Amino acid sequence: MARPAPKPRFERQPPPVRRQALIDATIECLKRYGHDGLSIRTISAQAGVSVGLINHHFPNKDELVAAAYRHINAELIVGMQAAVARAGTSPRARMRAFLEAWFSAPSLDADALAVWVVFWGLYRHSRLIQRVHRETYQGYVNLLRSMLAELLPPARALRSTGARRGVRAVPSAPVDLRLAAIGLTALLDGLWLEWCLEPGTFRPAEAVELCEGWVAHLVRRAAALVRTSAAV
Repeated sequence: MARPAPKPRFERQPPPVRRQALIDATIECLKRYGHDGLSIRTISAQAGVSVGLINHHFPNKDELVAAAYRHINAELIVGMQAAVARAGTSPRARMRAFLEAWFSAPSLDADALAVWVVFWGLYRHSRLIQRVHRETYQGYVNLLRSMLAELLPPARALRSTGARRGVRAVPSAPVDLRLAAIGLTALLDGLWLEWCLEPGTFRPAEAVELCEGWVAHLVRRAAALVRTSAAV
């Protein structure tokens, strides 16, 4: 009679490596089971470790889910930054590189929608998720703002009726960069959600063209405002 194969011995790993493995297992479980089916036991089974080991690294499930949220956001932002950096110094090329990275893997992944739905559902009631969102979202918006600032015409010192009385005219940007970044973010998120729900609705390349058209319109509008203010 054949003897059963010996069970593999537990492999010790450095804490950061073990934590990342648990985060990866949590993300995979969220894709498979959603929030209702997520538990420390399902995560432990996916990661191939004991429940006690998870509790050693994360005090509760909420902390683990928040860590997963932080990881996904950070991974996306780093990927976008790398794509922009590879594009060189041309503002248009950098923006296109960002958009192409946004509408490609791992960002454009229909399976990932299940994970984001969980995060969005937790946002209203979880201060942990709210804090992580604020931390990561700001980095994402700042990246968009910097690229838009490269594309838009520079601010000009607008003439002031009080200049004759010694009041200095202050530079005024033709477009509110904060609102522009928010508007582009909304367009990106909406197209991403539409594709995840119905991937056949449009091609990623078409989404890139839509966003480039939006940015081009913004740039033309800003240039027109600068010309108008210079003529006053």
